[in-house]
Amino acid sequence: MNTPSAVRYSYRARWLHWVMAILIVLAYALILSRTQFARGSGLRAFAVQSHFWVGILVLTLAFFRVAERRRHTPPDITPPLEGFLRLAATASHYLLYAFLFAQPLLGLFTVLIEKGSLPIPLTDTLIPSPFPVSERFAESLEDLHKLLGSIFYYIIGLHVVAAIWHHFVRKDNTLKRMV
Repeated sequence: MNTPSAVRYSYRARWLHWVMAILIVLAYALILSRTQFARGSGLRAFAVQSHFWVGILVLTLAFFRVAERRRHTPPDITPPLEGFLRLAATASHYLLYAFLFAQPLLGLFTVLIEKGSLPIPLTDTLIPSPFPVSERFAESLEDLHKLLGSIFYYIIGLHVVAAIWHHFVRKDNTLKRMV
């Protein structure tokens, strides 16, 4: 029989999940809000830089999240998933983790290759890029970053809908494990 702690994800895993969810929503809100400010304005630059640094924070937390997942086996889903449902759950989780790393890395490389340095918010300090500046390559990376960002909307939506479906239709403990 599972103990109460084995029925839910660890406290750290749950904390990381929800903090990262909030940060991802914030990253989307920041980049979408930039259009509300005039090009070249300080507020627009602040929104874009904040988007960038929230992404870096997501990337950093993703390493801790993977480490926590490796440290603690996820609790079993009751009743267990079988066949296509198990495959879909596994594939969607791999996609979510891939996005948690790919999106911030694409953003980071875009800035490094486009600007030649990383600005530290609220300072005049720049971290030099180890890569040569290339506007064309940076534009390609940014296009890929935007495309994956659009796809990520659907993956996140699928994740939320699946959690709700598991809770209300399948009536298993999938959602309860993360709250």
